[in-house]
Amino acid sequence: MAKQNRLVPRSQVAALPVRQGADGRWKVLLVTSRETQRWIVPKGWPIKGVPDYIAAAQEAREEAGLFGYVQKKPLGCYEAWKRLDSGFELVNVRVFRFDVEDQFDTWLEKGQRQLRWVDLDAAADLIEEPGLSALLRQIKPNWEDAA
Repeated sequence: MAKQNRLVPRSQVAALPVRQGADGRWKVLLVTSRETQRWIVPKGWPIKGVPDYIAAAQEAREEAGLFGYVQKKPLGCYEAWKRLDSGFELVNVRVFRFDVEDQFDTWLEKGQRQLRWVDLDAAADLIEEPGLSALLRQIKPNWEDAA
């Protein structure tokens, strides 16, 4: 039975920070991972007793200093390999849309990550996690409906 549990991926939550640019196009905020400097979206482990969408919003605040409105229903999910001290672990990541209102002047991980606003197509190209890249390409045709 314990062996079976190891085959089930653990869960993570992620925020997809978005805003509409001056040109009317939707922009996504990407952050770099701290160790490998790959482009990702803010994500982390769920918090016991806290709804996943709130935990995702907290990740956006800690990793990029963002505040705004997070949707309760996930946009989708994907599987990814999480780098741990002990090796890699497969995780299932639930992604929540986070409409950015503003950014704090200072935040927990400021200076530890790079931030970049890009359009949805560029985000899908920059992200090296195949599952997240595919999710962004999948939601693009319906993006206006989600606004």
